[in-house]
Amino acid sequence: MKKLILSAVVALGTMSIQANELPVSQKTHAAVAIQAEYTEVTADAVPAAVKTALQTAYPGAKLDKAFVNEKKEYKLEISVGDQKATVYSDVNGNWLKI
Repeated sequence: MKKLILSAVVALGTMSIQANELPVSQKTHAAVAIQAEYTEVTADAVPAAVKTALQTAYPGAKLDKAFVNEKKEYKLEISVGDQKATVYSDVNGNWLKI
């Protein structure tokens, strides 16, 4: 008798577990970041504040290319040793996260 009751409890328990599936949300959100157009400038056109911030943050970094957009934000392609990176700064030398 105990085995029959135990079997019934196990069977009902497994059925109720499968009946409690959570609904899956079908909503998706897409975020698109529009990057401002940058135009290439010479290294001499980069403000002194940006150059100072670059040498402070990345000692020994070489400025390979510099670009600027309408907001006076600078995109700097740099190399430190054998590594290359792209960093972004505003006109005052503050680093931007893009």
